[in-house]
Order: sequence, then structure tokens, then C-alpha cells
Amino acid sequence: MPAYEFEALDQTGRSKKGIVEGDSARQVRQILRDRSLAPLRVDLTSAANQRNINKTGASFDFFGSRLSVSERALVTRQLATLIAAGLSVEESLLAVSKQTESPRTQLMLVTVRAKVMEGYSFARSLQEYPKAFPELYRATVEAGESAGHLEQVLNQLADFSEAQYESGLRIQQAMIYPVILLILTVAILGGLLGYVVPDIVEVFADTGQALPALTQMIIGASDFVMSYGLFVVVLVILAVMGFKRLLGVAAFRLKFDQKMLHLPIFAKMARGRNTAQFASTLSILSSSGVPLVEAMQISSGVVSNTWLRLQVKEATVKVREGSSLQSALEQSGYFPPMMLYMIASGESSGELDQMLSRVAKHMQQDVEVLLATLLSLIGPLMLVLMGGAVFTIVMAILLPIINLNQLVV
Repeated sequence: MPAYEFEALDQTGRSKKGIVEGDSARQVRQILRDRSLAPLRVDLTSAANQRNINKTGASFDFFGSRLSVSERALVTRQLATLIAAGLSVEESLLAVSKQTESPRTQLMLVTVRAKVMEGYSFARSLQEYPKAFPELYRATVEAGESAGHLEQVLNQLADFSEAQYESGLRIQQAMIYPVILLILTVAILGGLLGYVVPDIVEVFADTGQALPALTQMIIGASDFVMSYGLFVVVLVILAVMGFKRLLGVAAFRLKFDQKMLHLPIFAKMARGRNTAQFASTLSILSSSGVPLVEAMQISSGVVSNTWLRLQVKEATVKVREGSSLQSALEQSGYFPPMMLYMIASGESSGELDQMLSRVAKHMQQDVEVLLATLLSLIGPLMLVLMGGAVFTIVMAILLPIINLNQLVV
């Protein structure tokens, strides 16, 4: 049953918008009248229009076809709760669509429900929104449907999404203080060098005395800021934009990611974050009944480092040819020894999914501890740099004044 977006007036004359399912626009208008609403506009949902456009060969990227990690986690948790309570997938989707306050999310759920009512599986119906429900999500749901444990799989996906959201939120909160300090440092130094120092220089120029080396250095820095400051800012912006474009080139991105895996500190963070993501995804898929080779193929998609993703794909080929997971990953040389030992233990004991889950948690904790330590050092370091820079400028201004007083005495 298709979904229709409507706009109508209630008995007080207020405009109301929403989504209603019906066989036709005429039926939807009648439904609205039965609710004491005067329909002004009834149209097929954007998703239905998108399917019609795609059939003609056109391709558009609708901004509203995405879900944030927190939104996806909430929807998944609600669906898992309702399905565990005995409701069908169709009824659960309808209930959650009425529960959500976001028209975009409501539209997605109604559209997915319409596909389910047409006879498609839940996983197949989610393909209507591949950006909102990525391949990992759909593959896990499909495995849960096949095994008859959909509510358990949805709970696992909700846990996974919530952990991703909380990790990202902690990083954002930890970065607020260093970013504010950086902005203040640049603003203060720019103000001192661009406006304060030039005024002081005019006073010193009238005295005709020889200026100390520190003062001359600061004056040179001030002249540079006044003459080329804007140019430097534009150049930095262009350099950042150019670097981002270079990262879009596959060959350059591959070499860059390979270098990142060998740099001090950055290597530990890159390996830890990517291996934790890979192990967590592989654990979810494996516990959901997805075959190991297929699970590795899907899990490689969540590895953001392209060089490490290439190593996972090569390991997948080795596993397909009969190699063990531990042996295949060990040959790449990029996975931590502890992870390999636990995987070997899981393969021998038949508890691979549990071992992968433990590895993922341990690696994620290591990364978070390292990141928290670095972020805790950035704040004091920025304060020291800002204080040192301001002190240097103040001393450069005071030294000529002190020398002048000594000459007068």
C-alpha cells in the first residue's frame, strides 16, 4: 500500500502535515475527511517519486535519505522491543513510524513497511534507503530473518550503533576545549601582531634608538602579518581543499593510508580504531549466522583505512581458499598479536564471535584511552603556547622601554 504526504486544515483552521497510507489519493482524502480534516494537498511520498525517477534512468541523491547514527540506533532499539513483544515486522514499523517526531524518519519507515506489505523481506525492503541502512545493517537483518532471531539481531545492531554514537560524542566533547583555545590563540596573536605592535613601533621609531633583536623579530612578524596575513589564510584554505581532493584519488589515498599505519601515535590509533571496527562488525555478522567469508567481505567495508581494507580483502581470499582467519590476518602484519591469539583461541574452541566481540571492546578501550590522553594534553599545551607567545610579544615591547629608561638615567 503506497504512502501519501498530505497537507490539510483542522477545524480551527490550522495547517497540518503528515503521511497516510492508502490505495489511492482519493481514498486518502476520504480518510482525512473522516478525521475532520480538510485536505489541501495529497501527493505520493518522495520515496515513491524517487522510484519512479529511477525507473526513467535519472539519478538523484536525496538529502533526506540519510539517518544519523543516533536516529538509527533509536529506531533499531524500538523495532527490537516491539518484535520481541510479539508484534509482526509490519506492525512494529507502523508503531515506530507513529512514535517518531521526524517526518523524514516517518517517511522512511512507512515506505519500508509498504515494501514489507508487498511481500518483500524486511532486509530487502531496507534497500529502499541504502544510505540510511548500510550493507552491514541489511546483511545482519537478513541473517536474523533467516535464523528466526530478528529481535536479537536488532538488539545487537542497536548496541553497535549506540556504541558508535557514544564514542563519536565523547571525541566531539573532548575536542571542544582545544578548538576554543586554538581559535583564541590565533585571534589574540593576530590582534597583537596586526594592531598593537604597529602602534608601539611608531613610538620607538621616533626615539631613534637601536631596538633589541627580539623586538626586531616581532616587528618583522607583525609586518608579515599585515602584508601577507590574508594571503596565508587563503593559501592554507586552498591547501586543505587541495589535500582533500587528493585524498579522493584512489592511488594517493592508498599510499597516504599506508604511511599512516607506520607513523608514531597515529599508527596505533589508526590500527586500533580500524581493527576494533572490523572485529566488532565481524562478530555481529558471525553470531547472526552469516558465513565467515561473506562476513569478512561485508566487514571490510567498515574499515576506513584503504590500505588495511586491502589487507582484509586479501585475507578474505585466503580464508576462501581454506586458510584459518588467524593465519590469514597474521600474514598481513597489521593486526595486533593479542587479537590474533584470541581469534586463534576462538577458532579452536568454536567461540569465534565471542572472542571477536572481546577483542573489539579491548581495542576500542585502548584507542579511547590513548585519545583521551592526547586530548587531555592538547589543552595545557595550547595554554603554554598561547602564554609563551603573548609573553614573547610583551617582552619585545618592554625591552626597548627598559633600555630607554636606562639611557635617561
